[in-house]
Amino acid sequence: MMRVKLLLSVSILFVLSTDIYAQRRAVKNEDSEESYKSFTSVGITTNTNSGILGGAVFRQSSALGSKLFGKNQYRYLAVELVNVKHPKELSTQDFVTGARLVYGKQNYLFALRPEYGRELTLFSRQDDEGISISGIVAAGPTLGIEKPYMVQYQNTDGRVTTEPFDPVKHTGGGSQTGIVGAGSFFQGFGQSKIVPGIHIKTAMSFELSAFRENVTGVEIGFLAEAFTRKVQIMAFAENRSFYTSGYLTLYFGSKKR
Repeated sequence: MMRVKLLLSVSILFVLSTDIYAQRRAVKNEDSEESYKSFTSVGITTNTNSGILGGAVFRQSSALGSKLFGKNQYRYLAVELVNVKHPKELSTQDFVTGARLVYGKQNYLFALRPEYGRELTLFSRQDDEGISISGIVAAGPTLGIEKPYMVQYQNTDGRVTTEPFDPVKHTGGGSQTGIVGAGSFFQGFGQSKIVPGIHIKTAMSFELSAFRENVTGVEIGFLAEAFTRKVQIMAFAENRSFYTSGYLTLYFGSKKR
């Protein structure tokens, strides 16, 4: 009889201690996720319409008081500046001078994108372990910057001038005429034109940080963008006013309670 009472007492203590531990862990996990009110980060991005380095991003998520589908949701704000390339762009190099040139390129297209949306936490981290996964939907206006592509042109008198590429003046018989190389990237900004547009994106964000106050992660998504007119990037190819792309952003930042 004494053994039965002892076993019963031990069982009750075990159940109670397990329940208390579970409640404390749940509260701890809830605090660790919900006590962070904002996430601020900067990142570098690449996409299917750019080179290896497509641009830079600033992003911030702020916690909202309400939940969606029982999940924590955040107000998502971001600003990104990216370079949009034409699929027909091909850089060549002069074997004599070493100068590089994208033949037929008329303009660069830079897209400045302020974004507003929602971020929904799908899977939360357990303390400092694991990966936090969230879904993002955001949209906003696009400020397209159409900057002339500058080339170094040798005139008939032998002088070399730097000027925007002109498909009529700088070509003849389907090949470049008088061009000795590309101008400086920083030249021509004063002649840029603004092309307004809008964009929308959907993405998944994977937070990989190993320390609570730090944020390190990857955002992978899809973006669609439309401008009010065709952007003249290439002279001898079809240009578009609507673009789609897949993108990847690597970001770093911090959390605040």
